[in-house]
Amino acid sequence: MDVIELLPRLHLLRFPVGQAYLWADDDDELTLVDAGPLGSGRAIAGAVTALGRAPSDVRRIVLTHFHTDHAGGAGEFAALSGAEVLAHHLDAPFVRGELDGPPPRLADWEVPIQAAVAELLPVGTPVPPAAVTELSDGDVLDFGGGARVLHVPGHTDGSVALFLPGEGVLFTGDTVAASPADGTVMPGVFNLDRYRLRTSLERLAALGAEVACFGHGDPVVGGAAAALRTAAATAAP
Repeated sequence: MDVIELLPRLHLLRFPVGQAYLWADDDDELTLVDAGPLGSGRAIAGAVTALGRAPSDVRRIVLTHFHTDHAGGAGEFAALSGAEVLAHHLDAPFVRGELDGPPPRLADWEVPIQAAVAELLPVGTPVPPAAVTELSDGDVLDFGGGARVLHVPGHTDGSVALFLPGEGVLFTGDTVAASPADGTVMPGVFNLDRYRLRTSLERLAALGAEVACFGHGDPVVGGAAAALRTAAATAAP
């Protein structure tokens, strides 16, 4: 796992598939946005320690959606750190392991890409968190000066983004991605409903974010709103 400083308060944790983000507040409280795939809990704990902090400093893990490359490590890291796990109420049953989440509706060109990605993911069933706090659109979380929860369905029914208005930082989850080829900002792939995803992308583009942190691909650090507007304008109808 690679650990990359994006801002003094913000680090990117990059896994073989997907990525998570670590946010630090002035009171030394940490927030983890997404938790990587199955087996990532100890690696995240090691990264936090390498940054001079204790895993117990991470007070919350906010999951942008239930897919295993984002939520698979949540139960393990929560057990190590004592962090609260939060997810949208529509995705929470899948995070808790009560139900199997619906598979994406893949376009023909996505099928071989998903198969290649699946080969990079650990095999097994994640240990679910002991508890999951359910989120709804419009909730405000106590980090980053007040993190707004935005329900952005499309990738999954319960996908959320987090916006820190005072910091200009947006965590998009898989509603948005950056191309691994050239960094172009684009709609996320492997979606449940690509039409709803486009509407969600348009909502995020209107926020005026300066920094955009994606579930896959390099974040945009500076001028993110323009890149999001371009992605929304060119998204398939």
